Amino acid sequence: MPGRPRTTPTRTTTPHYRGVTGPSADALDVDALLADRGTQIIVCCGSGGVGKTTTSAALALRAAEQGRRVCVLTIDPARRLAQSMGLTELDNVPRPVAGVEGPGRLDAMMLDMKRTFDEVVEAHASADKARQILANPFYQALSSSFAGTQEYMAMEKLGQLHSEAVGHDDGWDLIVVDTPPSRSALDFLDAPERLSSLLDGRFIRLLLAPAKGPARLFGAGFGVITSMMNKLLGAQVLTDVQTFVAAFDTLFGGFRQRSEQTYALLQDPRTAFVVVAAPEASAMREASYFVERLAADRMPLAGLVVNRVSGTAVDDLGADEAAAASRRLSGGDATSTLAAELLCVHAERALVREREERLVRRFGASHPTVPSARVAALATDVHDLDGLRVVGDLLAGRA
Repeated sequence: MPGRPRTTPTRTTTPHYRGVTGPSADALDVDALLADRGTQIIVCCGSGGVGKTTTSAALALRAAEQGRRVCVLTIDPARRLAQSMGLTELDNVPRPVAGVEGPGRLDAMMLDMKRTFDEVVEAHASADKARQILANPFYQALSSSFAGTQEYMAMEKLGQLHSEAVGHDDGWDLIVVDTPPSRSALDFLDAPERLSSLLDGRFIRLLLAPAKGPARLFGAGFGVITSMMNKLLGAQVLTDVQTFVAAFDTLFGGFRQRSEQTYALLQDPRTAFVVVAAPEASAMREASYFVERLAADRMPLAGLVVNRVSGTAVDDLGADEAAAASRRLSGGDATSTLAAELLCVHAERALVREREERLVRRFGASHPTVPSARVAALATDVHDLDGLRVVGDLLAGRA
């Protein structure tokens, strides 16, 4: 983002906490976080496939049933949030969730990336300019599929929701954001800078400028560059880009300003980041780097949620002991054989549990002051409010 220096996180960076910690140094007190009226935004972030959508929905439902007025914004195209909340569909408009048990209320919505981009254009351009931009083929491609657009529009929508509703008597007092299912958890923080750099327009306008003004400085060289772009992209594509830039020119500054405002909102103490990870090596590495990035950028971290943690029926029987007992009993009578098979299954599950514990301990050794909560793996997928309540209880350590 223009004007914001890039920072490189290191292992020695001290996290900047929202100010809510658990009952002990290593426990994330989820209920205290949700009850704190100073918390207006909770951002659930992490790498793809770790359960951010379910965690976001469970936190939002739990907050609503404890008396908060909540809006949960998901960016998950799988629409699992709508199904779990009993809604037939989710779109760019918040919809009330029925069945909330408690004094609060819950609305849910799913980001429509292109619709949000269109709304920005319609709100900040004249009617004629807006029609030109919306009809432009380059804009249509940019607003639908450009890398980083989804993450940027998530921040645009967050800024809109916060400015329109938070703090108003009839609005929400808490927004829970489920960040996009990106390959890298850092895409959400990097997208505004990438898109703002693209839309800054100076380089594009320089290449597409007519043969006057700055273009004269390049003389024949400028014509060679334009000719090369025509060959690579095609004359029509170049014309579409030129038309788009000319129409979009007045909006460049607004994009930069809003991205800076939303970034500042993410750094505000009223925001709390919850990093979600699965007990897998790649997900825990992403979580570790994300915690360091949040610290480097002075963003308030509430803590870590380790999702889908394995469990065993007898936690004090280790993998080696179970495997040894299984070998001793194998080859005996039917009862002994069955016991051996069960012990073998237990040994396999215990090995998984021990591997997960090592990963979590390794994270804790690198980040000893980061509060954390663990959520046990469930036997079935979460598909309704009762399932979200179970996850909420696990998050809060109540189950």
